[in-house]
Amino acid sequence: MTEVYRRMLSDEDEDTPAKCRQRRRRRIEMRRHAVSASGALRSLGQTEDPAESSDCGREGKRLHVLEAGDQLVTNSTHSSSGEEESMAGKSRAELYNGPVYGTMSISGRSREMEDAISVRTELCRPDINHRRPVHFFAVYDGHGGPHVAALCREKMHVFVEEELTRVGCTRERERGKDGSSQAAAAAAEEREKRWRSAMKRSFERMDAVATNTCACGSVGHHCGCHSMEVALGGSTAVVALLTPEHIVVANCGDSRAVLYRGGKAIPLSFDHKPDRPDELARIEAAGGRVIFVNGARVEGILAMSRAIGDKYLKPVVSSEPEITFTKRQPEDECLILASDGLWDVLSSDLACEVAHECLKEGNNSVFNAGRSNQKEEGTEALYPSRSVLAAALLTRLALGRKSLDNISVIVVDLKKS
Repeated sequence: MTEVYRRMLSDEDEDTPAKCRQRRRRRIEMRRHAVSASGALRSLGQTEDPAESSDCGREGKRLHVLEAGDQLVTNSTHSSSGEEESMAGKSRAELYNGPVYGTMSISGRSREMEDAISVRTELCRPDINHRRPVHFFAVYDGHGGPHVAALCREKMHVFVEEELTRVGCTRERERGKDGSSQAAAAAAEEREKRWRSAMKRSFERMDAVATNTCACGSVGHHCGCHSMEVALGGSTAVVALLTPEHIVVANCGDSRAVLYRGGKAIPLSFDHKPDRPDELARIEAAGGRVIFVNGARVEGILAMSRAIGDKYLKPVVSSEPEITFTKRQPEDECLILASDGLWDVLSSDLACEVAHECLKEGNNSVFNAGRSNQKEEGTEALYPSRSVLAAALLTRLALGRKSLDNISVIVVDLKKS
């Protein structure tokens, strides 16, 4: 694994002044925002929500990393065994039994940052989850501008919380009173349907907001902008809800969620590509076409068949999410959510293997290699945990493999969550 890390550092083309400047700019960008995020965490003494710090970003195209990507590195600081994830000193964050995670979101080789990430630990404690906490993780990959992804970052978790709070479990409890296996199975099936219904309604509400909001931020058509400013623009959305018993993933677009369980990568979402047989049939049934222009595209324009927004391609492009409901097991190791900037150049299997090596308890070679590089550069807080290091290594590996898109990654350590 150490060799993989070293290869990533030298996996670029032959050195030229231009390429050296590009690599140096990316390293400085990653370090600057990572250190600022870690410094904020230390000053607050608690886990910071990425979405809440995004409003402090300066305006401008080149700084959309702050606006649409929230921050480059954020990690949860709880560790029940006193691992590296813990901060120096005692704080409320250390006593909080929340998920251990790391995130990274960079513009990469793209000139504009259109990705956004959102993490909300203990989003709510709804009746459907028996008043236990629900943790929210999401990656949004915008197209046609960053405004729809930014809207999703600001609104999606609000809609999910509202919809989950509205769902009760009275009938489920009544049905399971007799203790029979049939009643328990029926109650579990009904509960799953309610989770799915809540996620579907959340996406419907998010799409309604996205298709009625201009790129300038005004709602409706009263801002004076051209009508196409409202119609253009969209975003993928992959949302994962983590509970003590289940992982609920809702996906719309080609961002992806993968679970690493017992040495195998298990997809929790499936990319919505226009040439996917069932998606192709749905598009044609809705009166649309799939035209191959630099790959399969809806009407020769959009490279995905489902998305939030994209009003001008409705109803051919759907915002209805595909939802998976997965029961957690003891052999679950980590959960990875990422935009296609990662998945275009890395397979799910390889990404899970890299994350596994970073998170593995007995493997200190990779973690120490990352920390030794930090000390040389004076940025000791860059990789404060294994989860953050996993997200950082996946991002750098994607850059080394010539990813041309924005790259956003969330790694959740399920062993400690």
